[in-house]
Amino acid sequence: MSLPARRRAVVTGMGAITPVGNSAAATWSALVAGCSGLGPVTRFDASPYPSRVAGEIKGFCPEDFIDAKEARRMARASQVAIVAAREAVTDSGLDLAHEDRERAGVIMGTGIGCVEMLTEPLFKLRDTGVVRTSPFSALAALANMPAFHVGLEQRCLGPMSTVVTACASGVQAIGDALEVIRRDTADIMLAGGVEAQITPLFFGGFSALHNLSARNDDPAGASRPFDADRDGLVIGEGVAVLVLEALEHAQARGARIYAEVLGQATSSDAYHIAQPDPAGDGPVRCMRWAMRDAGVAPEQIDYVNAHGTATRMNDPVETAAIKRVFGSHAYEVPISATKSMTGHCFGGSGAIETLACVMSVYADTIHPTINCERPDPDCDLDYVPGVARHQPVYLALNNAFGFGGQNACLVVSKWKGNSTPCA
Repeated sequence: MSLPARRRAVVTGMGAITPVGNSAAATWSALVAGCSGLGPVTRFDASPYPSRVAGEIKGFCPEDFIDAKEARRMARASQVAIVAAREAVTDSGLDLAHEDRERAGVIMGTGIGCVEMLTEPLFKLRDTGVVRTSPFSALAALANMPAFHVGLEQRCLGPMSTVVTACASGVQAIGDALEVIRRDTADIMLAGGVEAQITPLFFGGFSALHNLSARNDDPAGASRPFDADRDGLVIGEGVAVLVLEALEHAQARGARIYAEVLGQATSSDAYHIAQPDPAGDGPVRCMRWAMRDAGVAPEQIDYVNAHGTATRMNDPVETAAIKRVFGSHAYEVPISATKSMTGHCFGGSGAIETLACVMSVYADTIHPTINCERPDPDCDLDYVPGVARHQPVYLALNNAFGFGGQNACLVVSKWKGNSTPCA
């Protein structure tokens, strides 16, 4: 007996709050323009730390979007996730009040989640000798709270989960949402990733790892993926949420379709908690499996959004892995690193970068890698330095490789109805 054909999933809405823009449209415009969202840390006193640069969200006041009392009971990650999901649903044109809510679900990815709801009272105890905590603090700190709050506001009664695979979380969450639609468990999935940890604890931990940029006198130039002068990643915060719909559901309501999520895969390095496998075997498997799942060959890929963290170890390993997967095509396919402008938003990065891939195939535009001015000899591919390119993009591959050697990749394709560039 033959198996039924897999259902297809398309992107019909997007929302985002990032270091370069407080909406999906603003984020994409800034990325195409090569605008850096990095600057001095303002959310706490970072003077004791070797790295004092961050990709902070700017001008976001949760009370502008959420009841003030409710906002105080939420972690920042939950606040921004609610607002980005709201934008995504509005952008999609969905009226969930007229949908079967049991066929609508939520999957969010995060690396750390909402832990500041527990750590901030401890810092206050250290500084003042007094600690006061809300009765909601322990619950608000749970990693699944962003997904819960998104589902609560949108009244999604279908599948819900939270993916916690470090920097791969956002991409894996979208890949998991694809699988939910493929197996006909839901028609609509809100999927993405979020991180909001511009905090002393986060900076302290990553400073101890010696992998943060110390280019404090040049914040905009601090994140330098694939550049010979890179000196580490820059911590960022941000969120992106996509509306994935079953193709037939989107077509039945006449939805605008940005792109199709064609394939996904995950893999493990099983190598080291904080270092990539120098051979790049895990990323190689993940890229190959994602393309196999999508039914496409490496030479068909028109664009790769790199993990591109700007650490000394990651960039050459990712470059070598791309060469192994793509062969001679590796020197022809454009590659860019969103983190050059946003910093590393950890659990949010992969979702933000998926948004960039979706817009690349929708608008036939590839955003640049900024600050890639003196390429590392070990990083000798086409990283689209400095200036965006406008060229046909039919298939895009998104890489996300997390701490703990947890990898996730997505393949995004142009929807057949989007045959001409769009603004």
